[in-house]
Amino acid sequence: MDFEKMRKILEKDPDEAVTEVLSGVEERYGEIPYILEFMRDMPEFLIPKVMYDNSIMREFDRLDPKTLELICIGVSSALRCEHCMKMHIRIGRRLGLSKEELFDAILIGGAMSNASVLADGTRALNAEINNDGEQVCDEGCDSCNITSYNNDK
Repeated sequence: MDFEKMRKILEKDPDEAVTEVLSGVEERYGEIPYILEFMRDMPEFLIPKVMYDNSIMREFDRLDPKTLELICIGVSSALRCEHCMKMHIRIGRRLGLSKEELFDAILIGGAMSNASVLADGTRALNAEINNDGEQVCDEGCDSCNITSYNNDK
């Protein structure tokens, strides 16, 4: 969103600005997302959020709308946000995306989520246990040496 457009919105009465911004969102998506509807009476939060989101996702031409929606579906899938995923699936359908394309985005999101869990888990495991299966901490560590700790009581 360019600065001039932002300035014009910010100069409006808050209720008028909210109405204009939400109308633009509804025109773009075909609906008003729950979060924005929830924030309707909070223009000090709603207006900056929509401006920020638009600056990132709607105001540049490097990615087309279908690709953006597929990304949103994959990310909401990875984050396990059912509400966002359903909304972006509806938007994707309105844009003409097939069920198979939508499913591919969900599969990619699932793979990324799985990779994230494995990356965190294996790093934690390696940080605590070396390649020989030994604890990494000092021998006197009460957290790692639980058997010794319990026998001392």
